[in-house]
Amino acid sequence: MGNPTEYFGSLVFNDEVMRARLPKEIYDTLKARINDNQPLDRAIANEVASAMKDWAVEKGATHFTHWFQPMTGITAEKHDSFITPVGDGSKIILDFSGKELIKGEPDASSFPSGGLRATFEARGYTAWDPTSYAFIKDNTLCIPTAFCSYGGEALDKKTPLLRSMEALNTHAVRVLHAIGNTEVHSVYTTVGAEQEYFLVDKAYYDRRKDLIYTGRTLFGTMPPKGQEMDDHYFGVIKPRVKAFMKELNDELWKLGVLAKTEHNEAAPAQHELAPIFSSANIAADHNQLTMEIMKKIAANHGLVCLLHEKPFEGVNGSGKHDNWAMCTDTGENLFNPGKHPYENTRFLLLLCAVIKAVDDYQDLLRISVASAGNDHRLGAHEAPPAIVSMFLGDELCDILTAIRDGREYHDRKSIRMEVGAHVLPTFSKDTTDRNRTSPFAFTGNKFEFRMVGSSMSVSDANVVLNTAVAEVLSGFADILEAADDTEKAMLNIIKSTVRDHERIIFNGNNYSDEWVAEAQRRGLLNLRSTPDALPHFVDKKNIELFTKHNVFTTAEMYSRLEILLETYNKTVCIEGKTALDILRRKITPSVISYCKELAESINAKRAALPEVNVDAELDMLSILSNASGELYKVAKELDDAVKYAAGISDAQLAARAYHDRVLDAMSRARKIADAAETLIPKWPIASYSKLLYGV
Repeated sequence: MGNPTEYFGSLVFNDEVMRARLPKEIYDTLKARINDNQPLDRAIANEVASAMKDWAVEKGATHFTHWFQPMTGITAEKHDSFITPVGDGSKIILDFSGKELIKGEPDASSFPSGGLRATFEARGYTAWDPTSYAFIKDNTLCIPTAFCSYGGEALDKKTPLLRSMEALNTHAVRVLHAIGNTEVHSVYTTVGAEQEYFLVDKAYYDRRKDLIYTGRTLFGTMPPKGQEMDDHYFGVIKPRVKAFMKELNDELWKLGVLAKTEHNEAAPAQHELAPIFSSANIAADHNQLTMEIMKKIAANHGLVCLLHEKPFEGVNGSGKHDNWAMCTDTGENLFNPGKHPYENTRFLLLLCAVIKAVDDYQDLLRISVASAGNDHRLGAHEAPPAIVSMFLGDELCDILTAIRDGREYHDRKSIRMEVGAHVLPTFSKDTTDRNRTSPFAFTGNKFEFRMVGSSMSVSDANVVLNTAVAEVLSGFADILEAADDTEKAMLNIIKSTVRDHERIIFNGNNYSDEWVAEAQRRGLLNLRSTPDALPHFVDKKNIELFTKHNVFTTAEMYSRLEILLETYNKTVCIEGKTALDILRRKITPSVISYCKELAESINAKRAALPEVNVDAELDMLSILSNASGELYKVAKELDDAVKYAAGISDAQLAARAYHDRVLDAMSRARKIADAAETLIPKWPIASYSKLLYGV
């Protein structure tokens, strides 16, 4: 591909391209409208559309699409060609109007709407999002858009994210102006979404109905070696995987995705890709693109990319760490503490805004990462537990405690790091360690929300973060704007916030049983499963939060709750049916067949040599005969559980039945089947050894 600096963003209609192709007055007006959150008129849209079409055609595009993110969790697109007939239709021209750029009309009836739309109410709209650049994918001009119903209700993930960013901007600017930072005109959130994933050989994947239908293995015993030796983490990348990563980087760079860091993760066959930060809206778009292109590129190398949170039992699952910060239009990261955090009152004030937001809305943060897949990962001694808490580090905790208690704080001295070999350079040691077990950790100049699942859109988590922090900043701004002594008011806010919300701060081991007990003592929520968490979405305080800041209407909130419950129920239902299919068509027949082989072998030995000892074979036959009976019995229980849950009309009650009965029956079936797998030479589905190690 050559030098990345030469082709980075080559398939993006970015600012540089717009500046070169649009008349100066059109470009200036477009940028001003975007910066001021003002709508575009048709004349500007026509100019932009014409330039966009010419550029796309030069790049080989023949079609355009409004690229949007419905509540399915993946992206959607409907392609239209640029062709327009002229005369009698025997000739065509390539055309693209401002109207086509600004608005599309996909059918809204077949997307999840949570009751906002009936099946016969089909009309929906996509609306161009000019804050996210158009790009070319598969010879198609893709225009990032929002998606709404005929009545204007949001049916996507982008619209609430944009609304939440506006809310945070409004109140963050209020706070900054109140404390004298009047040169700031806007504040936006940045996100860097670290993406974990597995790569498995397609030939073995094709022999696993559970991976094909559900994205995770419903059966399978661990090979002799898992991740015990810690030798895969940051290990040498295998040539086949490196070739995949190279092609992935090339494609992402052409699309302007700032793919930066790649490495092997903890589990065998697991890897990670991390980008450089972008604004939250663009980061969400780029992460959706990244997941799509990962799967596409994997196929080119005879691989399959698994994005499920827990594709394999016994080894680490995959997350998507959401690195979140607030920046100003003047180029400042508002979470940069500086060399002397104790003296940086603005930083401490904004830090306290996040502390209060996380404590007040810990339920919403848990809900934002709730899914059937992520339930298998959270709290599994590899990922944060379902309890939301914050890690700040010793230095910041000491500072906040000193302010709370009204005593003087002395800066921690920078310590030179000595590693024992004089040839190695010395460097300054950080004043605090990092905590890899914390769900929500301050990591120097940003927060890392580690609970997000690998297959999820980052929009949901950032909608909650943005809105919750906006609400706290709104209250801070009210106090500061009315204060005679701003500095004193800031210190009082910091002091009261620490006093009232320090329960959410925990710097210890989040994986320990002691922390679970301590969190309960502190009064923190422990919403262990998705059915436990989701009903709290429409608690009174949460409805008041989202409606106050115009992020969701009440109707949109109830619709989203219904969609989330329905998604959970359908996911577990598919898993239950898949497990049942594999049990009845593959595993149980295989166990019975091997029992027959053993019996024939025993009879043959006895006939040939009556005195031969066949106790071992008889023991194995007894074990497997019992297993076949147990498998038949548990399959019937699983079948009954799936039918029972599917027959419940109330979505919340159904979710509880799927969790308590279907998943329980699946777990018991797996235990029996996995034990049988260790005794049968030819197992009917691809083993973990093949999937994880290729052997």
